[in-house]
Amino acid sequence: MARSPQELMRAIPSVDRVLSDKAIARLRARYSEDLIKRMVRLGLEKLREELRNGAAGKADCAMKAVAERVARLLEERVGPRLRTVINATGVIVHTNLGRSPLSKRVADRIAEIACSYSNLEYNLEEGRRGERNAHLRKLMQELTGSEDAIAVNNNAAAVLLALSSLAQAREVVVSRGELIEIGGSFRIPDVMARSGAILREVGTTNRTHPRDYINAINENTALILKVHPSNYRIEGFTREVELEELVAIGRDRGVPTMMDLGSGCLVDLSPFGLERETTVQRVIAADVDVVSFSGDKLLGGPQAGILAGRAELIEKMRANPLARALRMDKLTLAALEATLLEYTSPKGPVDGVPTLAMIMKPREELEAIAETIAAELESALKKRADISIVVGVGRVGGGALPLEDLPGPRVSVQPRNVSAGRLEQALRAGDPPMIVLVKDDAILIDPRTLLPGQPDAVPALVNAAVDRAETI
Repeated sequence: MARSPQELMRAIPSVDRVLSDKAIARLRARYSEDLIKRMVRLGLEKLREELRNGAAGKADCAMKAVAERVARLLEERVGPRLRTVINATGVIVHTNLGRSPLSKRVADRIAEIACSYSNLEYNLEEGRRGERNAHLRKLMQELTGSEDAIAVNNNAAAVLLALSSLAQAREVVVSRGELIEIGGSFRIPDVMARSGAILREVGTTNRTHPRDYINAINENTALILKVHPSNYRIEGFTREVELEELVAIGRDRGVPTMMDLGSGCLVDLSPFGLERETTVQRVIAADVDVVSFSGDKLLGGPQAGILAGRAELIEKMRANPLARALRMDKLTLAALEATLLEYTSPKGPVDGVPTLAMIMKPREELEAIAETIAAELESALKKRADISIVVGVGRVGGGALPLEDLPGPRVSVQPRNVSAGRLEQALRAGDPPMIVLVKDDAILIDPRTLLPGQPDAVPALVNAAVDRAETI
């Protein structure tokens, strides 16, 4: 005979009894007493509601079940949400997965600065207040050839600071074909409006000529802005004004030229088949007055926006009150400095910049990793899935090099007893979660974006995910 909700409620343990249980006592190593008490009361309140609605039964009133409920509530309410994941998508600078991973050396440098005081804004030579961007100035001069540099918290902030400092209430000339929108609805016209600058569009979507810029320049023109297309290309009947042409136009008419480069590449990637990307050094060498770029795309560092160029223009940005609002914290500064130092290494940056290492990883190495993973999956899964190696195309990601392919092998796992979608879901629920691609009822594992040590963990994670998927 079924028991009524009122009878079942009498079986619910009291708050004091729950708090004295051994399972709850173990939670005190992680959570405060006040928090545990609140979750116990909330858990018992939810249990009563479920009993009244017929959604719970006698087993849910047992002490073990109540303790497990409290532990779940604590994890849901205050457990860490930011987790490490395994990126098996083949997209290197994956915006949704945190963009560029940092090397162990860079992470150690962050920890060193984080755990101590530092000369963040203190001049050790003069014994007085210093300027935090001074730590990057000489390094950027050597790496890029610029006169000066300043760093803020991302490239959108860098563009905002530059426009606010150099073109407040004045016109900025931009080609209509470069009025881009990238992820998160970041639009050049919107940023320009927020900066107080006035947009002056020239040309058409697909064709802009030197005369368009020349005819647009007037006594209220403050800046010529060229924008890297980032995440798209216009093909076919097109014309854009080359950087050197723009610089010449600006010099002839006394108007500074700025380029929003975006990706921040400091090395020539053409030996690896990626020929479209302009380097920061090339932009500076073209006598552009200011260039802005990201720290966490092809540069391979933390989220940051860097402005480099003529000293008097950078100084205007440094003096702008916005610079304080947009500045980096000490940990980001430490990470950016440590990443830039990798470019001064005798081995070059590949050894210490994971983003570049993944772009440049030899195909033979990728194939060896894929074959090892496939063999171990064959052994672990037996007849529960069909395993094969297929050819795939990776991407740099992060809005950089949108049309450039990174061909390489992928491990295909086609489960026999469940759908690929269910297996993908189970992989996301793993510990750690693994993010994969799904195609033709199979999951695809791209070894290019697996970090050191991760390939060894992949077979066990897939096997456990198949187990979970088959029991759902």
